[in-house]
Formats: sequence, C-alpha cells, structure tokens
Amino acid sequence: MYERLFQWVLTNKYLVVLLTLLSLLLLGAGVRQLEFSNDYRMFFSEDNPQLQAFEKLQNTYAKNDNVLFVVTPTDGRVFSRETLAAVQELTTQAWQIPYSLRVDSITNFQHTFAEGDDLVVEDLVLDAANLSDAALEQKRQIAVSDPLLVNRLISPSAHVTGVNVTIQLPGKKLSEVPEVAQAAEVLKQEIEAKFPDIRIDLTGMVIMNNAFPTASKNDVKQLYPLMFGVVIITLVLMLHSVPGTLSTLLVILFTIIGTMGLTGWIGIRMSPPTTAVPVVIMTLAIADCVHILVNFLHGMREGMEKRAALLESLRINLGPIFLTSLTTAIGFMSLNFSDAPPFRDLGNMAAMGVTLAFLLSITLLPAMVMILPTRAVRQETRGGVAMLKLAEFVIRHKQLLLWLMGGLVLLLISQIPNNQLDDRFVRYFDESIEFRAATDYTVENLTGIYLIEYSLDSGENGGVSDPTFLRQVEAFADWYRAQPEVLHVNTITDIMKRLNRNMHGDDDSWYRLPEQRDLSAQYLLLYEFSLPFGLDLNNQINVKKSATRFSVTLQSISTQELLDLEARAQQWLTENAPEMQSDGASPTMMFAHIGNRNIKAMLKGTTIALVLISAILIIALRSLHIGVLSLLPNLVPIGMAFGLWGMMVGEVGLALSVVSGMTLGIVVDDTVHFLSKFLRARREKGMSSEDAVRHAFATVGTALWVTSLVLMIGFSILALSHFKLNSGMGLLTAITIGLALFADFFFLPPLLMLFGGKKP
Repeated sequence: MYERLFQWVLTNKYLVVLLTLLSLLLLGAGVRQLEFSNDYRMFFSEDNPQLQAFEKLQNTYAKNDNVLFVVTPTDGRVFSRETLAAVQELTTQAWQIPYSLRVDSITNFQHTFAEGDDLVVEDLVLDAANLSDAALEQKRQIAVSDPLLVNRLISPSAHVTGVNVTIQLPGKKLSEVPEVAQAAEVLKQEIEAKFPDIRIDLTGMVIMNNAFPTASKNDVKQLYPLMFGVVIITLVLMLHSVPGTLSTLLVILFTIIGTMGLTGWIGIRMSPPTTAVPVVIMTLAIADCVHILVNFLHGMREGMEKRAALLESLRINLGPIFLTSLTTAIGFMSLNFSDAPPFRDLGNMAAMGVTLAFLLSITLLPAMVMILPTRAVRQETRGGVAMLKLAEFVIRHKQLLLWLMGGLVLLLISQIPNNQLDDRFVRYFDESIEFRAATDYTVENLTGIYLIEYSLDSGENGGVSDPTFLRQVEAFADWYRAQPEVLHVNTITDIMKRLNRNMHGDDDSWYRLPEQRDLSAQYLLLYEFSLPFGLDLNNQINVKKSATRFSVTLQSISTQELLDLEARAQQWLTENAPEMQSDGASPTMMFAHIGNRNIKAMLKGTTIALVLISAILIIALRSLHIGVLSLLPNLVPIGMAFGLWGMMVGEVGLALSVVSGMTLGIVVDDTVHFLSKFLRARREKGMSSEDAVRHAFATVGTALWVTSLVLMIGFSILALSHFKLNSGMGLLTAITIGLALFADFFFLPPLLMLFGGKKP
C-alpha cells in the first residue's frame, strides 16, 4: 500500500506541492490567533496546593501584585530636599497607574505621635522642599528606626528608598500587564527627567510578568534567524546537495507554520517555554529528511536512477522514520504529566510538529526532490569512509568498549545525587534582562523580592486585639527576625506597640503590646479612623478582624534553604502556637515547590512513556530479545546527562525536570535506525552480527551523526536564550543527544555482537 502511495506522490509531484500549500494556508491562518501569556501563575495548574493557598490569602486580604520603584540618589542621601520631593511626587503620580490599589513610600508613611491627649496620624513627609536640616535629620531617624520601613521601603543607611504600588489586575484581558508596565516606565522617565540627580529601577511581580513575553520575543528575534542560518550551513556541508537542502528547508518552514497555526486554532497560549517549539520542530524535521536524503544520494552514487533511488530510500526508511516519529511524539506527550501547564503545551505542540514533519517528509520532500534537478556525487563521502573505519574499530574492540562504556555509565550515573533542587524565579532571566538587573540591585541595596506570607488566625471575631494572640504573633516575628535568611518581618504587632507608646505620651518605656483586649481594640479603631483613603489596614487584617497577615521578606536564598526555613517555622508554630498553624503562601513558595512536584509528576509520565515505547519497539522490531536490549542505550544517555550535569552545574529546576520525558523519544531515534539496519542485514541478507554492524554503520552511520549534530546544534542554540528555563533545558537536551549518539556508536554495537544472538 505504501509503495502505491510513494508511486503516486512521485508521479503527481506538482499536485502534492499544491495540496500541501493549500493545507498550509488553512492551518497557517491560525497564527493570527496566537497570544502570549504574561502571568507567572501560568506555571501552576489550578489544583496546585501552593497556588490555592496563595489565592486564598489574596482573597482574604488585598492583592499584592506590585510595581516597586527603587529610588537611588546620586549623592547617597535619601533625606535631602530634592530626593524627598522626587519621592513625594512619584508617590502622588503613582496613584494614576492603571489598576493601582495602594501606594506606599516613606513620604506617605502614616507616622503617629501624641499631641496632648490626641493621637496624630499624618504623612511622615508633608512639604519636602521646605524642610529644615534638623527636620530632615528627624525624619531620617524616624524612618531608619521604624521596623515597618527599614529593609522594606528604606535601606538601613538611608541611601536607597522604594515606592511600592499595589496592583489589582482584573484578569479580563492580556493587555493589563503591559499596560501597567508601560505606565510605570513612562512615570519613571518623567521623574528622572525632572529630578536628574536620582535613578529609578523598576521591579515587582507585575514587572516580572511583563518580562516573560519580553524575553520570549527577544528569543524569537535572535534565536530563530541564527538557527535557520546554522541549519542551512550544516545541511549544505553534510548533504553536498543544494536541491536536498532546499527541499529540507521547505519541509522545516511548512512544519513550523503548520504547527504554530494549529496551536492558534486550538487556543494554546504562547509562553516562554513554548517559544522553543519552532527550534525543537526544526531540528526534528531535519532528522526525518536527512535519513531519506542520505540513502537517496547513496543510491544515486551507486548508479541507481533518480526515481528508483528515491523509492528505495522511502521504502527502507518509512518504518524507522514512522517509528521514531511515534516514539518522539510519545516522549513529548509525556509532558502532559507535568505540573506546569506551559510544559504540557510544549509537549503537545512538539508532538503536533513531529507528526506534521513526518507527513511532509514522505510527501512534500520526495515531491520537491523529483521537481528539483539532482546530480549524483560519484565519490564516496569522507563521512562514509569514516563510518567504515569506525565500524572496524568497534568490532575489533567490542569487549573493551563494553567494559569502558559500562564503567563510564556507572561513574556518571553515580554523580546524579550532586544535583540540588533550585527554582528561584528571578533567576529564570539572565542578567541582560532589565527586570533581573533591577531586582538584583534591589536585593543588594534595599529589600528582597522573595516572600513567605501567613494568615494567622485568632479563632474568633475581633481576636486580633486579644493580647494573648498578639504576644504569640510577636514571638513568631521575633523568631523569624533571628533567622539569618530574613531581611524584614511585617506584622500588626509593630503597629500595636507604636500605638501603645503614642497613647502614653510617646514614652519609649511603653513600646510594648497593650495588656488589655479592649484597649487594643480602641487603639486599632482610633488608628483606622485616622488613616486616609487607600492606606487602611485591609492588607493586614481581614474583615472580621479574626486574622492578620504576616509577611516575611527574605534574602536571595536557594529553594532548599527556603523550604528548610519554612519547615523550621512550621515546627515553631507546632511547638509554641499550634492554634495559629498556617501554611506559608506566596509566589516564592509556589516556585519552591513546583520543581519537586514536577519531578515526581514527570517520573510517572516518563515511566509510562518508557513502557509504551518499549512495547512499540518489541513489536516493531519483532524481537523481544532485541527490544529489551535496546532499552539500555535508550535509558543510559539520560542518566549520564544528569550525572554530567551534577558534576558541571549541580542545580535542577522546573525546566530540567521535563528533559527526561522530552529526550526519551528523541534518543530512541538513533537506536531505532541503527537496529532496523542491523536486523535488515541479519534477516534479509543472512549476515553475521559483525557484518550486520558494518552494514548498519555504512548505511545509516552518516545519517545518525548528521542528524545528531543538527539536533545538538539546534538545542545548543536554545542554550543562548536569555530565559534560563529555555537555556538550561536546551543545553541539557543537547548533552543528552550527544551522549545518546556516543552510546549508539560505542555501546549498542558491542551489546548486539555479544548478546544479540548467534543466528540470523
């Protein structure tokens, strides 16, 4: 049946090209439907427990998506008239940013003090331009000594300050995040132009959200042209055939357009991980085409007529290409077990691309080869000669290679435990991304961006005024402040202590929690009535006044250090305040857990994929013995790659947790092609295992190293991405593919010769 299909394709070559173009126009129209996701929540499924805890916290209190303006005066003095005037104007103007809910700065900080029997609540800085030197110093002393401000909105040395804008995004349209980011950038430029002696850096969760599509679009502009250039050069050098190169490029282009169009029609949103799909598809499509073209050109070199050589190449490659496309698609489909939706999308898009690449490689490619003039290169290529020499080397040293490869495998796999889980979301971007640079500066000079937040419940309405509850909250705050990883703790108890001191004539000896519940409730009520609109306590106390928000700002610490700290906090709560037990919630906690959750999910997905692929190989190769034997060179490269990664890098995060599933289907490709040629020689030609290995190297060796080289180059180009999830994934995948080729050349042949059976 397939022979009739190929005969029809070659006979109706122009019709095939026309039908392909029409299909492409239909699919490609979906590209207009593509949209970029720009919310960090995209990395978390709806049933993710850390996301659910965070959403519950935000629904109880005010939202805390934010834009943080980090203000640095050139003279290093925040408390100068000009700098305070700039902060004051920035604070006022920041209310105009779309979807702003609250603006906090040192100038509008609600400072309280006693005036006779009255409690005065007012902005810390009211008229910056007319403050005396003594007044400036007084304001500075108040700011750097208030626990609500220092290491949050003012540095301890008062050389950097921040204006924090709380944003409440409606979540109704994708333009909300860019709208906020653009308004913040415009305001930053206006203030810097008006006050030339200050510098402003932008960070915060909204700015991070905006950095996702920015990084993705930068990759599209820089990586795709580079990849196309490298592909063209590689194909020309390896195939020595301009028509073959042009036909392959057409298959690649059509596959990418079709896949992206189909993605648009289905409604999958683009995200930083999915921007890697065209590069992935490009490299996989090349693999199919190269196998067909190498055997086709080899046939023409042997004197076959063009049509006959192409039909023979299609005949001997259809099975292996179909098999490798199927196993690769299964490998990518295993990403549906991922706990991160963008990687599910990546897997589904890549699987669609692999399917399209297969269909086009057996229809459009042969049609184009028949249309374009092709001249046979008579002399044997240097690659073919090298493969014959390599085959003799492997056959001669098969036992030594088996021992050496076994030792290398065990050595590298033993290094896997060196990998440590680390998923700091700021490090998803490299230093060239403005958000990353601004955030690093903020962490070094003002405050941290990593948070752990709790909703501490008193268990009764109005319970936040209970002295016993407040003492427990204060003790929890004191414990956290004693931890070396902590920069700042924001708690209602600091406000209560300040109010108690104010109501006792600003006597410092009264800077402690009130001892009577009704007194605490009166202080809190009086304070809330005195606060201006937009600066109330809704972000710290729930409506029933039964629970309070407790926020801990951390230094830039690793995921494991973060999880250890939170575990110690839970232990403290269990031992000292079990009735206040509450899980830590924040984007930081979400990202800290996602890598671990994803690794467990992908272990399940990869296992299922491995079982399916193994069953397919056993059926397709018609040999249980050979099918089981092929598992070794398929699994070994992944283990070796992670071991090598443990020696070189030692950090594994969200992106790397999907590499095993991604590469499983890809590394099977080389094994399948080698085994198919080996078994064909054994079964059809009655060759011995050594001669069958020679035949496999001679017929498919060149194609294997060419396709592996192209795959490695393609994924290595991903390593140049400014988005670390893509760059790490690309580099580890390239390493895995390289080790897979190494295993298929130096490990699989000795296995086949020594354990592959004696009789054809």
